[in-house]
Amino acid sequence: MIAVMEPPGITRHRRPFLAPLWVTLLALLIGAGVAYAVYRGAGTTVVVLASSGEKDPGTIEDPPISAEGERRAQRLAQMFATGGGRGRLDALYVSGERRAQQTAAPLVELLHLTPTPYDAKEAPAVASALLHAHEGGAVLVIGGAPALQQFMRQLAGAGSVGEGAADPDLIYIVSVPSFGRPQVLRLRY
Repeated sequence: MIAVMEPPGITRHRRPFLAPLWVTLLALLIGAGVAYAVYRGAGTTVVVLASSGEKDPGTIEDPPISAEGERRAQRLAQMFATGGGRGRLDALYVSGERRAQQTAAPLVELLHLTPTPYDAKEAPAVASALLHAHEGGAVLVIGGAPALQQFMRQLAGAGSVGEGAADPDLIYIVSVPSFGRPQVLRLRY
């Protein structure tokens, strides 16, 4: 008797020939999606620190600003008196000192912003809170030199507070990115 060979039947079990390729491709797609989401969520918060105007010489504890301080307050208001959209301030923080309030007054009048008052003794906590509250935005902080130095330490690190922090015609622009190191720019106005 002659044995007849039959062709092999189709088996249901297939080898996972392309499975490693598909798993690798799927992992790459998921990784790219996560990277894109992180990139889109990253932002830079810009905090501008401006000293309150010069004191009017006198003997009272909380003196008003001088005439030069008033002129400087007007210049500060003009610097930030842009229209809506890009370049607009998202928030204004002003210390409780009379000079800081008077320095902010022209800006409040021009921009119709409601200033957020803060206690100068609580500057580090306020700096941390404003980073979370205005992430990716632009904030102007007006206060006395000691409070601004504390803001600078909290926002940009201990080594960033340099000489001239008490100079009333200096402003500091601190860029705090979501990832990376903060950058400080010092400008005279």
